[in-house]
Amino acid sequence: MSKRNRMATRSLWHPAFWPSWGVVFVLYLLSWLPLSVKHSLATRLGKLLHRKLKSRTRAVSANLAACFPDMPEDERQQLVEDAFVSCAMGVFESIHSWWRDTRQWQLDAEVVGVEHLQDAIARNRGVLLIGGHYSILDLALPLVGYNLTKPGYMYRPNNNPVIDRMIEKGRRRYFGIQPFNKRQLKDMIGFLQEGGQVWYGCDQDFGGKTELFVPFFGVETGCISTPTYVARESGASVICVSHLRTPEGNYRIEFSPIQETFGQDPEQDARIWNGFIEQAIRQYPDQYLWLHKRFKTRPEGAAPIYS
Repeated sequence: MSKRNRMATRSLWHPAFWPSWGVVFVLYLLSWLPLSVKHSLATRLGKLLHRKLKSRTRAVSANLAACFPDMPEDERQQLVEDAFVSCAMGVFESIHSWWRDTRQWQLDAEVVGVEHLQDAIARNRGVLLIGGHYSILDLALPLVGYNLTKPGYMYRPNNNPVIDRMIEKGRRRYFGIQPFNKRQLKDMIGFLQEGGQVWYGCDQDFGGKTELFVPFFGVETGCISTPTYVARESGASVICVSHLRTPEGNYRIEFSPIQETFGQDPEQDARIWNGFIEQAIRQYPDQYLWLHKRFKTRPEGAAPIYS
């Protein structure tokens, strides 16, 4: 039996999980710190992780070198550190969203393109929200969900059931939001057909499940056709969405116009969402999840991005 299967069959109170419960307790305590203290800790933590996580720092640097080849080296190295700080800030924002009140953030968030979302909802055939992995992480769910009438999201379960319970319980505090994992595509399609709105982040490297390559910052990048399949089978309207932190300390949610042709051509669909995510990243380059090896799967004959 694999380690993952063994963990899944154990009680959550098994001694093997006691360290995980300790992590949960520490994160819960941190969630109660004042926001200014959270930001200060996030800055220090991000800079520390930038120095200590050498392999991940190399991955971030490689990602940025591939996407911004003309950027001066000193600027790029500063952006590497900024990406770690932004991600650490997202961790603190996430734990706040799991246990604390986010209503003021929901009310204060700048929302761009809400008329497109309202048009899509009015069609009463569901809305597939194609998102990306930006650094505010789980805070995105209450901020985006506040604008929806029947929200849902696609997620990948954490391998550790205690950590997964913490994350998913925190996410599901809001608006009766419905979760769907990769084995629940039919359920998600049914939810969309009933007028639901589902956030789906498909901007990850899916390894052997990669089906096509399209440009992302000029780099041929592995993508999947699942969003095309979901849109076609559900008949849902498709909108791209971004969720970013502004320099003023607020949050900005942007909904694209309805992508009327989405669901017909997987390559064209991937170009649409890659283009929207690229546009969002160019506004605040440090706020994308550059720690992920987005270019790990390469087209046949292409040189590797990561050494």
